Amino acid sequence: MLKTIVECYPVLPAKDEEARAAARPLGRNSQAYHDTLKGWHQIIRHADKTGWWGAAAIEHHWHSEGYEVGPSPGVMNAYWAAMTENLHIGQLGYVLGTHNPIRVAEEVAVLDHLSEGRLFVGLARGYQSRWTGSLGQHFGARATKSPAAGLANDAVADAGFAQTNINKKDMSDDVVNREIFEEHVEIMLKCWKEESFRHKGKNWQIPFPYEGGVDDWPLAKAGVTGKMGAPREIDANLNLVEACVTPSPFQKPHPPVFLSGSGSPETIEFAARNDFNPVYFCNAQTAGPLSTRYRDTARACGRDYKIGEKQAVVRWVYIDKTDESAEKFVREYETDIWKNLYGAMGRRAGSDDPVGSTLASGLVAYGSLETVRKQLIDQWNILPADYLVTIFHYAQAPLDWVLANMDAINTHIKPALDEVIHRSRRAAAA
Repeated sequence: MLKTIVECYPVLPAKDEEARAAARPLGRNSQAYHDTLKGWHQIIRHADKTGWWGAAAIEHHWHSEGYEVGPSPGVMNAYWAAMTENLHIGQLGYVLGTHNPIRVAEEVAVLDHLSEGRLFVGLARGYQSRWTGSLGQHFGARATKSPAAGLANDAVADAGFAQTNINKKDMSDDVVNREIFEEHVEIMLKCWKEESFRHKGKNWQIPFPYEGGVDDWPLAKAGVTGKMGAPREIDANLNLVEACVTPSPFQKPHPPVFLSGSGSPETIEFAARNDFNPVYFCNAQTAGPLSTRYRDTARACGRDYKIGEKQAVVRWVYIDKTDESAEKFVREYETDIWKNLYGAMGRRAGSDDPVGSTLASGLVAYGSLETVRKQLIDQWNILPADYLVTIFHYAQAPLDWVLANMDAINTHIKPALDEVIHRSRRAAAA
């Protein structure tokens, strides 16, 4: 059965780009943020009451223009856990290369207990240069526009990817980003899975100092940790030589992990090796070959997934009475963000005609209910994913429109995609 996730992109509203400029910096407007947050909480409650599987917060910082004001996904998750009963909550996701991975592991474990096992974890590598390098400077983190690394591999041609113009800096940044990210993932997983552990990598020694351990921990010298702590924490010299991270998660060995990617085969293979759920921020023609690569890599690791199993597809959804009114809605409410954020960054929209290129990108499902249902059925025939992640730019888009779109997805589109998933897997098993 399809699992629907609504992703919280808090966009502080302005009538148009001129109004946004007049309110500069809108991202610092306390009342606008407060009002937007209250509306999002109505959306979360609605999702919980109407049978949505999950809701995800985002992590983006320093959005002075007010486009993606989502700096604290864990805090949002804790509040959502208290206000909901059935909804799974999580993030898409923590930009892990900018974080202390032990602190993230601890925060996730606490959130998992607060939600009584309704938590999922989302991870991302970070592509916004304004803040990624600054917040991750102590690790050497750099922003990356994946799939730069993946496109350099000859094997990518087998999946139907075309070589693009990638400069050496992009390639270097991608390599550094991935190295930091993957070491942080390794540490985070050790925190969750192991009673106590040691780690020595490019950026981390745990404990520090690694050689000889911590030689001045009073509870070790007093015999307390050696008697009551983890069995391997203290050595014969009464030094602390392993870290025991507490608490352990509510779910065992840890909550499900989702990994966001926009087209890099390396990211998808990493997800498969670690039994993570890949999240495709790309069109179906790109996601289809990646899905095959995910299953092949997982199979080589001893895990045999069904077609589309454990995989998520992201779509911006715009449903209205007619195809024409849906496009009019996008142009009225969304031109600002598609032009001045996505288009300006060269991601998902062209700056010459941001709305037109957006609607043609394959990342957007728009039109009448019948049109959107057909669009998504056609895409699920290529990749019958377990999860549909929907993005709404509330409060740029009105609340009643968002809620109506959510109801249409759950009532009319989800059953159709359930049937595609069932039929695809039945055919694959035959």
